Amino acid sequence: MARRFAGKYSNKPPAPQDAASREARRPTILFLLPFLYAIIAFRSPPRAMLLGLLACGLMLLAAWLTREGVRAQLAYEARKIAQHPAIPHKLIAAVLMGVGLLLGGLMTQTDLVVPICYGMVGMTLHMLAFEPDPLTNKGMEGLTDFDIERVSRAVSEGEGFLTGMREAILRAGDASLEARVDHFASVARDLFRQVENDPSDLSGARKFLTVYLMGARDATAKFADAYAAMRDAKTRADFEALLTDLETTFAARSRALLENDHLDLEVEISVLRERLALEK
Repeated sequence: MARRFAGKYSNKPPAPQDAASREARRPTILFLLPFLYAIIAFRSPPRAMLLGLLACGLMLLAAWLTREGVRAQLAYEARKIAQHPAIPHKLIAAVLMGVGLLLGGLMTQTDLVVPICYGMVGMTLHMLAFEPDPLTNKGMEGLTDFDIERVSRAVSEGEGFLTGMREAILRAGDASLEARVDHFASVARDLFRQVENDPSDLSGARKFLTVYLMGARDATAKFADAYAAMRDAKTRADFEALLTDLETTFAARSRALLENDHLDLEVEISVLRERLALEK
């Protein structure tokens, strides 16, 4: 994910993204533990082998659901306006983890008491470690379903373009350029948050969340392929200039919306439009 960029453009480092990345990786350990049951299963009699393989499968499913639940919660927390996840991934994962541990306990125990205790303890520890799924919507007071859907769709589309930029710049193989793209993404997300705070601002920001971010993604993809092949200094300088224009223009739009200032930004926008046209 993002790296700290200690240079000219580091006035707002993307440290929160680093924290989010670490949080999203936390469930990884859960994918390793179930294989202990699988290893033991293949060295056990048929009954124990069946129970061990079932335990392994359920715990792997629980690990996957936990990871998806953590990702859904991070996305929920990152937005001012958000609907709660449709599926309580982590709650289901906790139950499956408990059942998996119960079955694993039955591999060596004939009495149900100890395996049930394993399952209950495992389920409880899972819920404590990963917290409950968000169960309520937030920031939606006074908004109609139409407003919520419009903003959610626009922000999701914008996030998709930022993800495309991030994936594309990796092909350039340059950590400082990756940091520059991450910094622009943080500037763009300030605009996202402003629109979420006040959905009435969407009309003034829609082109930024769609047309300009789409152009930025396409320009990044073209640049990354060209730069990876030639390492041309001028090509790099032109791309960095584009990122500077993007940052400046998106920040200006965010300030204008925050101050409820509807002054024309056509000068900045025209420069950005010309830049994107040249990059295509």
